[in-house]
Amino acid sequence: MPAAPAVQAAAAPAAPKHQSSPEVKERLAAVGAIGQAISAEVQKVIIGKAHVIDNVLVNILANGNLLFEDYPGLAKTLMTNTFADALGCDFKRVSFTPDLLPADITGTNIYDAKKGEFTFKPGPIFCNLLLSDEINRAPPKTQAALLEAMQEKQVTIGTVTHKLPSPFLTMATQNPVEQEGTYPLPEAQLDRFMFKMSVGYPDRADEDEILARRIQRKKDAVDVEVITDPQRVIAMQQAIEDVYVDPAIRMYMVECVARTREDPRVLVGASPRGSQALLKTGRAAAAMRGRDFVTPDDVKSVAVLALAHRLILKPEHQIKGLECDEVIQTILGQVPVPTV
Repeated sequence: MPAAPAVQAAAAPAAPKHQSSPEVKERLAAVGAIGQAISAEVQKVIIGKAHVIDNVLVNILANGNLLFEDYPGLAKTLMTNTFADALGCDFKRVSFTPDLLPADITGTNIYDAKKGEFTFKPGPIFCNLLLSDEINRAPPKTQAALLEAMQEKQVTIGTVTHKLPSPFLTMATQNPVEQEGTYPLPEAQLDRFMFKMSVGYPDRADEDEILARRIQRKKDAVDVEVITDPQRVIAMQQAIEDVYVDPAIRMYMVECVARTREDPRVLVGASPRGSQALLKTGRAAAAMRGRDFVTPDDVKSVAVLALAHRLILKPEHQIKGLECDEVIQTILGQVPVPTV
């Protein structure tokens, strides 16, 4: 995009205005370095999708939930498995099916005959990284079991609330709704995903590389090195809080989100949760690029992933085949870029 260098040049003077302490700069440099190491490790498995891997890392650093929507066989589940291995996190997988019950995910109280009382048996949700595989195969009642966990990082069974381990992230996969036997996710749940993204098909050269590597290693499984651990992931997430956001950049985020509510093609615009997603992922994107301040380009790089799935278009525009991504791109083209 030819305008990008101009934006970058305009954003560069922001650095002298705000000087972070050496400790903050060191912490953020470490975040960038560990992020690059994780990305390199995942790229051993997922070939030709560096931009997707970087966006997943931004989502993890921003402590958000992630929804992959794409067709079968495009490495959605493999991507999640590989990240769990590289992050050294406790990983659980739930395959969503039409007969899955909420208690199968959250856990339930079971009667202990020896003690003569009910004891809580935790479900698979008690982990650091939960893979909700094919989440739109399960009915809404079961999908809703994740709502509290995704937002409040806790689960309530009866009258007792159980805290989930930290960090806790949900990575969900779904096939497009046009496919047979799927239930669309409720808007309240979609809004709780920080990013919604797709992996996409590899090009011919990348697909040839996939086959070449499979021949070379003589097995399906790929060995992944552990790069970090849960405590360090938490420290990286906390370091993101020190990334500086200029008031002009903040207003730029607010303006982008506000315009989704005013667009004549949109029935329901993005909520303040969308603004917070822009803030958190914008900061994470800046840290991944080795900076301690956010530029307009950081915001632009995450805007479509963070906002598009929160919009509901008017029926007449849905019928015409308009995509929410196009609405966000139009808004990004219209909102004046701050020159801080």
